[in-house]
Amino acid sequence: MRNLLALIRILIILGFVALLLEYIYGTEEASAIVSIPSITIFLVFLAIVLIAVEMINYRVEDIIDNLLTDEQKQQREFQQQNSWWGRIYQKLIDQKPLEKESEIILDHNYDGIQELDNNLPPWWKYLFYACVIFAVIYLFKYEVFGGDSQKTEYEKEMNEAKLAIEAFKKANPNLINVDNITFLNDEPNIQEGKSIFLANCMVCHAPDGGGGIGPNLTDDHWVLGGGIKNIFHTITEGGRAGKGMIAWKSKLSPKQRQQVASYVLSLQGTTPASPKAPEGDVWKE
Repeated sequence: MRNLLALIRILIILGFVALLLEYIYGTEEASAIVSIPSITIFLVFLAIVLIAVEMINYRVEDIIDNLLTDEQKQQREFQQQNSWWGRIYQKLIDQKPLEKESEIILDHNYDGIQELDNNLPPWWKYLFYACVIFAVIYLFKYEVFGGDSQKTEYEKEMNEAKLAIEAFKKANPNLINVDNITFLNDEPNIQEGKSIFLANCMVCHAPDGGGGIGPNLTDDHWVLGGGIKNIFHTITEGGRAGKGMIAWKSKLSPKQRQQVASYVLSLQGTTPASPKAPEGDVWKE
């Protein structure tokens, strides 16, 4: 009983401290116990200290037992058994006292080994009943009433995350860069990109993207690479040194550059009035 109590005390203290540290330092992305080495080291150190304290306490109780008379030992044991925890413990294990084990010894004997006909511990039965109740609730929730499966929950959370990302992007348009740039295929953004293109780019590329001083934007040849990332990078940083177009990062916001890049990409496969001869290499994603 003493060993069980010691183990329970250690687990309760460690669990409480771990939950407290997780609440203070943990994040949605990572557990504090896993991601912060100092917390892990502290919990290991705390476990060692608690075990050491319990071992010292165990030895002290042994010394006290050796100093007590038989009558004092019986009185102490009686007090422990009749404490609130002692009564709960006895109800949970439903164990026959050592002096009464003769009442439950089975008849068969194997090489001097005898078996006790103990009842299943109540704590085990309660846990079994709880598992059965949980299984019934689980069955009705997910199989009868059509609760969300793990796959459905995952898909819902992914959709919510996508909506949150889109909302974040709209609220923070200047965070767009070449690493997270995406093609905008909705009509409002394409039209906005077209307006910016006609105001700033058609002088060199023609109103329909067929090319002039600058290259043709409707064919599959690209001087500095095609695709949304390369187009966005070219608009941002400019073309070839000395003869390419200027860098637009100081004149257009990241959102505007994304809209222009998306509009330019939408011109692929169209037929301009006077297409310029292809320049650069054929681009394939």
